[in-house]
Amino acid sequence: MTGAAGFIGYHLISQLLNRGDRVVGLDSINDYYDINLKYSRLSNHGITKEKIESNKLMQSETDANYSFVKMSLEDKDAVLDLFKQEQFDYVCNLAAQAGVRYSLINPHAYINSNIVGFLNILEGSRHNKVKHVVYASSSSVYGLNESMPFSTSDNIDHPVSLYAASKKSNELMAHSYSHLYNLPTSGLRFFTVYGPWGRPDMALFLFTEAILNNKPIKIFNNGEMQRDFTYVDDIVNGVVRVIDHVASPNKNWSGKSPDPSSSKAPYKVYNIGNSNPVNLMDFVRAIEKAIGKEGEKEYLPMQPGDVKATYADVTDLVESIDYKPNTTIEYGIAEFINWYRQYYQVG
Repeated sequence: MTGAAGFIGYHLISQLLNRGDRVVGLDSINDYYDINLKYSRLSNHGITKEKIESNKLMQSETDANYSFVKMSLEDKDAVLDLFKQEQFDYVCNLAAQAGVRYSLINPHAYINSNIVGFLNILEGSRHNKVKHVVYASSSSVYGLNESMPFSTSDNIDHPVSLYAASKKSNELMAHSYSHLYNLPTSGLRFFTVYGPWGRPDMALFLFTEAILNNKPIKIFNNGEMQRDFTYVDDIVNGVVRVIDHVASPNKNWSGKSPDPSSSKAPYKVYNIGNSNPVNLMDFVRAIEKAIGKEGEKEYLPMQPGDVKATYADVTDLVESIDYKPNTTIEYGIAEFINWYRQYYQVG
């Protein structure tokens, strides 16, 4: 499982270990955001910072079923050697250079991690007979599409950031490997994931930090935005079910009227979202209520690469694995703020 020190990866590993799976976690521990948060996540799984060595498997000190390796996905030889050595049954690729706005500053990081790195994952998988490759895509792929809710049958040819373009590229690369090598792949378009241990560059984290430190909240597009906020436990439950539900060919697929989300190859793409878009200002008010304090607001124009609204159609998810996220933002925000106060020891 790649992205093991990341937000979603941390929670996913917890659930996989709880059900008795043997897991090898991989992460480069880059400095896109505070690496101490990443090391804290790893330490909760028995992986100590002091003992981590690059490209060397480390056994967890608390769970015999978990091992970790500090490795970059771009290191082709190291990745392929790891696949050959471990002979994985399933691969879940969550590692990526994340963030829409950062792609305007450092575009090469997205090509290296999200394109070159994913190619190495696909190569390792096809050469070592992996049963199913599950990988993180993003709701960002919908780009300029304004047809709501976003459906996996929609065209996604108009991304508005390099990050989104890299995620669409992952889906295209996965399909080619499914077609050429009969490698089952499933892509997961995550919709604005939030919750405890979240990323510091995400809205909930930024807003909470600002309010508690008496700093202004930056509200883009003057607050006229909607997001399909999805609680991390809902995301993880969906990911685990998709891992177990190996992609298979769509027997009804037609090249004359092609369904973008499936294929005559063992390939599938899903949305994973709460399917309940929330106005940005309602989200802010829910945070203020949970904290018990109103924040100062700085209203700003739309940022390059952002979209005005996201809204997931999860029909495929319900039909394929009988699952639909349903955690309310009130519960999810409260859980995050409780974690934030405890982790950072603030009132």
